[in-house]
Amino acid sequence: MNFTSQSYLLNLNNQQKEAVIHTDGPLLILAGAGSGKTKVLTTRVVHLIETKKCWANQILCVTFTNKAANEMRERILKILSAQSSSLPWLGTFHSISNKILRRHAEAVELKSNFTILDTLDQLRLIKNIIESENIDIKKIPPKLVAAFIDDWKNKGLIPSEIKVNNENYIKDTALKIYRIYQQRLKIMNCVDFGDLILHCVTIFKTMPEILELYHNNFKYILVDEYQDTNFIQNIWLNLLSKKNNNLCCVGDDDQSIYSWRGAEVKNILNFDKLNANTKVIKLEQNYRSTQNILDTASSLISNNEGRLGKKLWSENSKGDLINVNCYNNGYDEAVALADEIEKNLSKEYSLNQVSILFRAAFQTREFEDRFIKINLPYRVIGGLKFYDRAEIKDAICYIRIIYQENDDLAFERIINTPKRSIGDATLKEIHKIAKEKNINLEQASLIYCEQENPTGKTILSLKKIITDIQLWR
Repeated sequence: MNFTSQSYLLNLNNQQKEAVIHTDGPLLILAGAGSGKTKVLTTRVVHLIETKKCWANQILCVTFTNKAANEMRERILKILSAQSSSLPWLGTFHSISNKILRRHAEAVELKSNFTILDTLDQLRLIKNIIESENIDIKKIPPKLVAAFIDDWKNKGLIPSEIKVNNENYIKDTALKIYRIYQQRLKIMNCVDFGDLILHCVTIFKTMPEILELYHNNFKYILVDEYQDTNFIQNIWLNLLSKKNNNLCCVGDDDQSIYSWRGAEVKNILNFDKLNANTKVIKLEQNYRSTQNILDTASSLISNNEGRLGKKLWSENSKGDLINVNCYNNGYDEAVALADEIEKNLSKEYSLNQVSILFRAAFQTREFEDRFIKINLPYRVIGGLKFYDRAEIKDAICYIRIIYQENDDLAFERIINTPKRSIGDATLKEIHKIAKEKNINLEQASLIYCEQENPTGKTILSLKKIITDIQLWR
């Protein structure tokens, strides 16, 4: 490819090209659905490197999913070919925060080999705390506490910064658990997903010399799906972009649907007000849909208040009209759609070209029953993820406890997996010793073994697994 002629710009429309070549100062790209935002982001990265505005490792590019990050990386490296071999700072908020935190873990009293807890481990730890503090688990369930903790972390609040309200028993109790939860995480050298970003922000705010390292390194910052950022993610971005002020955010306020998990649409709505001299570019040409679909969507979304506003258009045909059908119940809906597929669509299209979207997984059952009854082939996309399978989590917990002796959650999971006659009563006693002596469960187990009948089956099994763990280390 002849980069001297900037041939990578040839397949862009005027608005896309403007978004790519505007490189100085804050930039907000309002990208409607199907308007080629990924193409703009990847081409912008290529342009920054090819025009020698910066090196590849001086670009921070943030996405929301690993899939999006991998797709962007592949596209960029395909264009650059041998010109560049890596993009070390392209990833999700959490993956990049993980990378930064491992470099500076000691700044928040962690070790660099900390373990990241998944949601199930988080709930198990909260449940253990609730039980050890003699809190009624029916009144204060772990999922409710986890929701409080997640909300506080999304707002950048550590326990000491949360105001106590003695009139709200549930919230006050959740705060008490939050304090203990954070202490336990530190003892176990663990973090949850919320901590990855929160700890980074804490480091940036309290240690200006570390923040200065990243100010000097990141000359350009690009953010995908900006409408989905929450408060703490926006603080993270603002801290990192403060010096060079070359922050490019791509998003669509009309596609902000994650407020229920902390996303704040005001981040994108107020971007140009909070960042002086912001350039705003709208990508309004749609390459994905027909004009009828765009007109219908625009008509609906125009009823929203507080929009930045844009008008999507397409060079595609008008397309078929949209049909809206209402049914009395799920069974009637399944029968009607199955009949439509069997009698009409299957004659014109391959079944691989027909999709049914569901709001929740449980809604597939009536459709599956109907498809089986009329012998219509189908497949359900999704299901249990590989790393969520019990046997995989068991194997990983064995590795975790070998790697890190303070990982009580891993120890607790594998201590009787496979079955080795170590029941809940034994585990409860081990927890009691660990709490009294402020030690980890492995150390508490050794003390427990010294106190009990040395020839008992449970003690022999407990000694055997601890000996094995120490041998594997």
